[in-house]
Amino acid sequence: MHQEQIIQDTRDWVVKAIIGLNLCPFAKAVHVNERIRYVVSDATEPEALLKDLAHELLALNRADPEVVDTTLLIHPNVLTDFLDFNDFLDAADALVEELKLDGILQIADFHPDYQFEGSAADDITNYSNRAPYPTLHLLREESISRAVEAMPDTAAIYENNLDTLARLGHAGWQALGLKR
Repeated sequence: MHQEQIIQDTRDWVVKAIIGLNLCPFAKAVHVNERIRYVVSDATEPEALLKDLAHELLALNRADPEVVDTTLLIHPNVLTDFLDFNDFLDAADALVEELKLDGILQIADFHPDYQFEGSAADDITNYSNRAPYPTLHLLREESISRAVEAMPDTAAIYENNLDTLARLGHAGWQALGLKR
């Protein structure tokens, strides 16, 4: 699959699910202002993905937040199994610390087969973290802090997402027409 298509599928997901369903109330501003960097990794092994992740973490840290506020590192050819992906997250977090970016950047995770601990695989609430491809979302801590200040009840986001997805159901999610 071509990188342009992978990026388009991911943008569609951001627009239709993340922004359209208001799963993340902070996403709309960075999308509208075109401050999301979409990067497709060609990695086929976790070690190669770690190198790409290091490159993107450093690039985001150096970038002007008014130009690039956040990065979606999409990796369709590695860690396609959710359990392998989940295990990789410890290495990703360790890399943030190794690069001395702890407290500056953090990583959120999305996967086509995302499953919260204790939930059934087909539980609709898992879809809050289901992306078309395995994706690492690199975020600035400073941006998160500003967003939290603007919306003091951030704990309500999770509850609202559960309610939204429960009302939507599987048929509603399918109707979004997202790549899966």
